[in-house]
Amino acid sequence: MNSVVAAVLAAALLSACLISPAFAAEGDDDRARHLDILGWVEFVEFVDPNIRLKAKLDTGATTSSLNALNQKRFKRNGKEWIRFDVEDPDEPENRVTFEAPVVRNVRIRRHNDETQRRPVVKLGMCVGRIYRERQFSLIDRTEFVYQVLVGRNFLRDHALVDSGETFLSDPRCKALEDQHADKRNKD
Repeated sequence: MNSVVAAVLAAALLSACLISPAFAAEGDDDRARHLDILGWVEFVEFVDPNIRLKAKLDTGATTSSLNALNQKRFKRNGKEWIRFDVEDPDEPENRVTFEAPVVRNVRIRRHNDETQRRPVVKLGMCVGRIYRERQFSLIDRTEFVYQVLVGRNFLRDHALVDSGETFLSDPRCKALEDQHADKRNKD
């Protein structure tokens, strides 16, 4: 290959490398316009049973986590289930009991190199306009400021997290609206 052809190929390759990020960024901008922007702390609301809690949105965590008190495993129709309580630390009288099938168990390695086995359940939760049913590992988080940690499994493809802001959006999902309408109709 002569030096002129090599120079032309090198220039074309360099141009492709410089132009590609511009196209990628343009596509990312279009996608970003369809994502909700949430603060690193938001109110979340669980559906059935209904409880509203403060949550930390943690893009470093894969799976979401929920403070689950009084955990009791039991069998139902041959499958493992778990019953647990969730309470709002700001309003301790606001306590609900969940029952859900155990989807899996995970082993979490703690900072002190100790491992911990946690049950994982699938729950419906609303953050801003986003309602999703996703997996939550259950743990006693009473010593933590936030009772819910929202991980990437919930946020992916639906939200951007602004690490400098908090409480940008109240929970207002269609699933919540439907649940509140059902309660009003029953009353």
